[in-house]
Parts: sequence; structure tokens; C-alpha cells
Amino acid sequence: MRKRTLFVASLLTVGLTGAFVPGASGALTPAPARAQGAQDDPTQTLVSRLTLDNYKTMLKGLTQFGDRRQGTQRNRDAVDWIEAQLQAVSCTNTERIVYQYNPAPRNPGPVRNTGARRGGPPPPPDLTTPTGGLVGRNGNGPGGSSVYGYRARTGVNRDLDAQPDERIRNLNREEPVNGERSEVYCTKIGTTRPNEMYIIGAHMDGHGVNEAVNDDGSGTALVMELARIFNAPDVETEVSIRFALWNNEETGTNGADAYVAQRRDLQGVESPAGSGRYPEPTWLGMIQHDMMMWDHGAPRQDGTVSRDQRPEADVNIEFQSDSEMAEESMKLAFVFKAAADTYNTDYPAAVGPHMTNTDSRRFQDIVPSISLRENERGAHTGGGWNPTWHTPLDVWTTFTDDDFRLGLNAAQTTLSAISQLTISHSEALKLVVQE
Repeated sequence: MRKRTLFVASLLTVGLTGAFVPGASGALTPAPARAQGAQDDPTQTLVSRLTLDNYKTMLKGLTQFGDRRQGTQRNRDAVDWIEAQLQAVSCTNTERIVYQYNPAPRNPGPVRNTGARRGGPPPPPDLTTPTGGLVGRNGNGPGGSSVYGYRARTGVNRDLDAQPDERIRNLNREEPVNGERSEVYCTKIGTTRPNEMYIIGAHMDGHGVNEAVNDDGSGTALVMELARIFNAPDVETEVSIRFALWNNEETGTNGADAYVAQRRDLQGVESPAGSGRYPEPTWLGMIQHDMMMWDHGAPRQDGTVSRDQRPEADVNIEFQSDSEMAEESMKLAFVFKAAADTYNTDYPAAVGPHMTNTDSRRFQDIVPSISLRENERGAHTGGGWNPTWHTPLDVWTTFTDDDFRLGLNAAQTTLSAISQLTISHSEALKLVVQE
């Protein structure tokens, strides 16, 4: 019997110093691009194992736990379910980060007069531009971004009765309590450099009295699908890959904070000595996935957004331009874009400089870090482009296959980038046929 093993030589050569291994010209160089669909291309082989049905099935499974709000039984049940799914796809070395989350009670503040404003509501702002445009710059967004065009309201729904679906209301009745939290990860061990790794993450918690389908079931299902593919028996990677599903992102990335606090100083330490085992391989890069499916365009003047995915939808790859690893993170982002240009089937990718408000921010000054998402986080999401964000609309029935397909293309981007990049001038991927 012939045994075919896909060897992935490396993910990306970024050390803790942030130095990329250069090509002949001194620039980071991915493996040569190959024609999409070529039978001798191991990257294409891996990408072809991502299917829309598998992605949707994994995402649908997450909806049984409602919004998976931290500090609730539904959140704890979801963590257990995620761990079981990872083990089922042969990523069996699952571990937990355990930490405490004990916020002080919220101060409701003084009661405000909710009566009608004297003279009626304030007039809408004048958004006309000096050049005669009807609408232009409209303030700033998170991460140093600028918002253009009309904005829609954003915020977190806390009203149980705002959710019209009784089943979903019942899933989300329990309120969070302070105390112990946990999050799960598993690791694909590298064959020749097990002491180095890339972290591929998404946050599994949500809120808003919904099913947290897009925020961030879409990213969680993506990471779990990549864990399935990279842990197939015929796939080997030269360096390690960690698949992490963060908790408490919605309360301020507390789960990612706990991971960094507990694991950062353990990097690259062989334990036990001489064992060849590295409980925390040295971090080479962090790739976050947060809200992957909705790119329907900007709000109209009345605040409504199109029901349909816009034809020019894309996967946004963001780094943070004011981080200590900005240059290295930018290079990493463009490597991912190059991979998307070759392997994405439906939607292209674009790079932006305002990665913000997600778990990768906790890594951005330590290691090259990027975030993949549906829109620019600051200018678009912050400007109200996504009406499902933290609202009762973030449920399965809101989304169509055009939306799910955008999430799948983000998975193609990350899978192909990680498969395609190399540590040297040698061929990045080799299809080895063993008799």
C-alpha cells in the first residue's frame, strides 16, 4: 500500500526578535505560487479539504449553547463541547487555561431624564464635504481608524425580550456570575522544530441574547476546521501549531490576557529536560479570527444595511500600525494576502493597519500578530456596518450561504498561508510518497 504524507515545511519564520528570514533580495519570500488546482500542489490539496458543509456543520453545533456568554453554564458546556470536538479530529492533547474573572458590580450611575428633549431630537450632523459630496468623513473609530459615510447605532443588547425566538430566549436566560473561567487549546506538534509554534485563535464566547453565530462562532468554527485538517494522519508540520479558543473576549480579552500571563515565560523551555517536549513552544506569530461572515456594505442614511452580501466583499487582514511589532506584523499580513490571491475560491483579501478590539491585541507587542475578519474592525464594524453585532439578529437564520462562504474563504486564507510559507529557500511543501 502506498502511504502519501503531506509535509508542511513551515508556517512563517518570525522569531521573538521579529526577524524574518529573508530571501535573496532581503525580503520575506513565500514559496513559489503554483497554479490553482494543480495536482502536485500540497497546499491546494489541503485547501480542497475545507468544505462549506463541514464549516456550517461545525458552526451550527456551536449554536446549541446560545450566545455562550462567559460565566454561565452554557459557556462552560460550550468549552466542554469544543474540547470534545478537537479530540474527535485527532487533536487529542487538549489543555485548559484556568483563571478567575471577578469584576466589580457595575455602577448604574445617576438616573437620567428619559423624557422628550426640549425642542425635539437634535438635528442630524452635516456630513457634506468641502468638495460638494453629500457625505464624507464621519468621525473616528477604534484603533486609530477614520469612519467615512453614514453610521448606524452599535451596542450590546441585554434585553431578553428583544429576542423574538422563544427557544433562543430560553437558552440565554442565565446571567453570568463571578468566579472561575476556563478556555481550551490543543497543539499540532512539529516534526523537526517542536519548540516553535504559531497560535491560531478565535474567541468562543459571545453576548447579546442570540446564538453568537457570527461573533464569534464563525471564527471558532474556522479554527476547529483548521485543527481537523492539520491533524489528519497524512499531514505533518515542521513547526508546531496551537489552536486556541479564547474565553472572555467580550469582557475585554480576559482569556487571552490569562494565557499570556500564564504561558509567556514558559516559551521554548524543554520539560522535562532532555525529553524533547516543549509545553509552550516559542511563539512565532499569532493569527486571530473574529467575525468572519458579514460584509454587506455601509449603512444607508436611515441606518439600515443591505440584506445581501456585497459583490466586492473581502477578507480583511489587519495588523496594528502603532504596535511594537508593526513592521513584522505587516509583512505577515501581506504573506496571508498573497496566499489568498492564489487559493481563495470566492472572495479576495485586503490588508489594513487598524487591528483592534480582539484577542490578538494582547500579543501585538510580543510577536507578529494579525487578525482576519469580515470588515475593517475600526472603520466598518465600529461605524455600524454589521447590524447583527451583539444584537438579537446574530442567529443562524439571519445568514445565507453567501455569508458562510466568506467565512470559508477566510479559512482558505489562513490554511493556505500556513501551508505555503517556508523557513528557507528550499521548497516549502513536499509531497512525499512512501512505499
